[in-house]
Amino acid sequence: MRERDLQGYTGRPPHPRWPGQARIAVQFVLNIEEGSESCQLNGDVQSEAYLHELPGRMSRVGMRDYSVESMYEYGSRVGAWRILDIFESFNVPLTIFATGKALELNPALAQALVQGGHELAGHGYRWLDYKDIPRSIEKQHIHLTVKLIEKLTGRPLVGWYTGRISAHTRTLVSDIAGLLYTSDAYNDDLPYWLYDKKTLLVIPYTLVNNDIQYFLPGGCATSADFFQLLKDAFDQLWLEGNSAPKLMSVGLHGRISGHPARARAVYQFLQYVADFESVWFCRREEIARHWISTFPASG
Repeated sequence: MRERDLQGYTGRPPHPRWPGQARIAVQFVLNIEEGSESCQLNGDVQSEAYLHELPGRMSRVGMRDYSVESMYEYGSRVGAWRILDIFESFNVPLTIFATGKALELNPALAQALVQGGHELAGHGYRWLDYKDIPRSIEKQHIHLTVKLIEKLTGRPLVGWYTGRISAHTRTLVSDIAGLLYTSDAYNDDLPYWLYDKKTLLVIPYTLVNNDIQYFLPGGCATSADFFQLLKDAFDQLWLEGNSAPKLMSVGLHGRISGHPARARAVYQFLQYVADFESVWFCRREEIARHWISTFPASG
């Protein structure tokens, strides 16, 4: 990890010149992780304790947590399909942050993602916190996921987001042949170039416009809360977009927003933004290619 950059664009971001003179780029991510979480069936010593319907539930060491496993299964059995149907009805593309193990365990869903024209970006091989995983294992996991996605899609993988990164993640990811961008950052409303040992384009992600808010203290209790959160973010960025267009990222999970009561927020938000002109609905790969051609790296 390089030294921190607390200045960024110093309050004067570049005009991104989005395609079609759009005032805002809106990019939706669907995270596919189910089946790759911590579980004895995956050789882990403890059950999953993160991002499920029982926040605060401790991991069960040396045994399975059947309830938590079932909550994750909802995402792959039902939730992801519901979200895909919603986005298909609005003809809006997605970027998929997919773990390799989740794709292996659910080939039907993997094929549907490809056939739906969505971008598959790497999300680690397992849905784990990589901070304590040996560098050699993380490197192997990245390689496995890259090869799996390339085999599924028939084209090189171009994007990556681990999420719970290690001190080695950025260096390892930068070695992926053909990689266009990483999204392991939350520090801007626009892409930017990272000049380290290798030049790397960063397309920041978000944990604010993200359905993990349902599981955070003081976060969203209902779909109305989440819809309002997304609407407020869009309205503010739309206002700014008159002179300084930005990127709005939205993060979703099948096991969270795929439930009927929460899927309403996704549907209503898509319905709301559909009434606006000059909105660019895009995949992260499209953002990367636009940025590279419009603002090529300078060093």
